[in-house]
Amino acid sequence: MRILLKGGRVVSPQNKINTVADILIEDGEVKEIGKVNCGDCREYDLSGKYVFPGLIDMHVHFREPGREDAEDIASGSQAAARGGFVAVAMMPNTTPPIDDPLRVRFVVEKARSARVFVFPVGAFTRGRKGEELTEMALMAEEGAIAFSDDGLPVRNPLVLRRGLEYLLALDLPYLSHSEDLKLSQDGFVNESPFTAKLGLRGRPWVSEAVAISRDLLIAEFVGARVHIQHISTKRGLELVTEAKERGIRVSCEVTPHHLLLDETYVSSFDPNFKMNPPLRSPEDREALVKGLREGLIDAIATDHAPHTYDDKEVEFDAAPFGVVGLETAVSLIWDKLVRRRFISPKRFAELLSVNPAKILGLRGFGKIEKGYPAHITVVDPKKEVVVDREKFASKSKNTPFHGWRLRGVVVMTMVEGEVVHESF
Repeated sequence: MRILLKGGRVVSPQNKINTVADILIEDGEVKEIGKVNCGDCREYDLSGKYVFPGLIDMHVHFREPGREDAEDIASGSQAAARGGFVAVAMMPNTTPPIDDPLRVRFVVEKARSARVFVFPVGAFTRGRKGEELTEMALMAEEGAIAFSDDGLPVRNPLVLRRGLEYLLALDLPYLSHSEDLKLSQDGFVNESPFTAKLGLRGRPWVSEAVAISRDLLIAEFVGARVHIQHISTKRGLELVTEAKERGIRVSCEVTPHHLLLDETYVSSFDPNFKMNPPLRSPEDREALVKGLREGLIDAIATDHAPHTYDDKEVEFDAAPFGVVGLETAVSLIWDKLVRRRFISPKRFAELLSVNPAKILGLRGFGKIEKGYPAHITVVDPKKEVVVDREKFASKSKNTPFHGWRLRGVVVMTMVEGEVVHESF
């Protein structure tokens, strides 16, 4: 089948396209960009809509194997498609963790029937215990695209060094959950005078900063690539910025919830505002938005962390960390940042497609170009949506954004020329 996407504004920063154009798609590839006439095509009128390279979420949790009641690869990929994502990087903190080649193969095989590309991230250490390195080369052969003990830092600096040396030889990135657990002291909100008045045990900003500093220094010594996950503090961002200026091979991501929410929201004691890293101070949130605008942050990732209703509907301190985000991210970022001109549509494409593809080394992604696979996300900037967790494709409903009215909606997701979601 030939498909014609007609009259949308095509924004593909990597090859400097930002214009109203038609896109002809055939056999899963982009065949032509420009003014196209096609008599026998299935045609979509995209007038007034933005056409982006397919979006990539470089940080999701699909809970399979082990907690398929909260999410599995099938339901997670459906949520991704509805959210506009053509590919996701699945973290290894499953039960059991993705820490050997056979478990990587399991994810790859399960993902063959998924709606979108699901790329496994392998565990950095066995059991994510931070003591013994995994067989990274064999896991990479099976399809692991990066390595992380996400949810936990690698506590032993010598193990981190040896692992980074290993990844340097493989030319793959380490995705760092940067947290000093001793400094966090089992806290579950940001440590501040505000949360102290609520009687909630806190995690201080210095926990993130110390861990980032250590990881960056070891990466500098080794020469390896490090990506800082879910950065949440002003000081953490300053450290990453300084490291880039020194030539360290580092990138970082931020989540929509850390951009749009701060610690004041936890006063509701709603467990859907409990995540790790915790929601930080208003000053931290403002610094992250400023860093996003100034190009200091490389990517937006959801850290999609599904939990069942029963798991979350407990007292705040007993609830698990994490919120879902695949089906709300685009509308949140578009309404609160693009529409209000904090970032441009071009920057949106860089943060959610171009840069994630570069960081993860995903060929064939991050660009709309003749001869490239037709991975495409279409956003209607005028369409409105009210976030309704009961309508999620995800099995889990733990969102802090339920009831928010937003403008800017994904109306089409296309993977290799196949429309996997449409909502015009």
